[in-house]
Amino acid sequence: MNWLKRDGPREKLLKHGSKALTDQEILAIFLRTGTRKKGVMALSRELIETFGGLRGLLQADQAEILTVNGIGEATYVQLKAALEMTERYIETGLQRGDALSDPIMTRRYLKSKLRNYDREVFACLYLDNQHRLIRYQELFFGTIDGASVHPREVVKSVLVENAAAVIFAHNHPSGIAEPSQADERITRHLKSALALIDVRVLDHMIVGDKEVVSFAERGLL
Repeated sequence: MNWLKRDGPREKLLKHGSKALTDQEILAIFLRTGTRKKGVMALSRELIETFGGLRGLLQADQAEILTVNGIGEATYVQLKAALEMTERYIETGLQRGDALSDPIMTRRYLKSKLRNYDREVFACLYLDNQHRLIRYQELFFGTIDGASVHPREVVKSVLVENAAAVIFAHNHPSGIAEPSQADERITRHLKSALALIDVRVLDHMIVGDKEVVSFAERGLL
């Protein structure tokens, strides 16, 4: 592909910024070149169609990616490195000792941790009395439609971390982040149990495919 074309992805990025690019154009810039029989834009389109988008491509394993003609191990390694680099970038926004003052970064962090699970996972962010992060921990692992959460175990883990406040989070593998009645019920139980040891529940966030729903913002705490 001729990267000097006025309407090429690189030129478009330089002129309008990365947000103006389509998924196909972003992938084309990443791949840089196509094959003898297929230009880089055509190859990018094939990959996106085959895996259902960039997310599906980045989640695919080596065997799946290598089934695409023209894609070798080097490209697979690059894709996995790009995914890991993105996740580490997000994680640097929430390091131990940081105050959780940015709801957007907290949402991004939790999405990077929980969105890609194919089963329900319940996690906890332990905070000190200044709402600084002590630790992130995944406590309970369930099935595609639920995870058993045990308040006694949550209380024990909070005491071990000497936390003054917590934020709970779990994913919905269905991709729909709406709280269920079971979600609301266990949140009430956890809040009551932790109140006995003077630990505040600041929020419970549900991670879906496209959004993260906050109990605090919904007035459910």
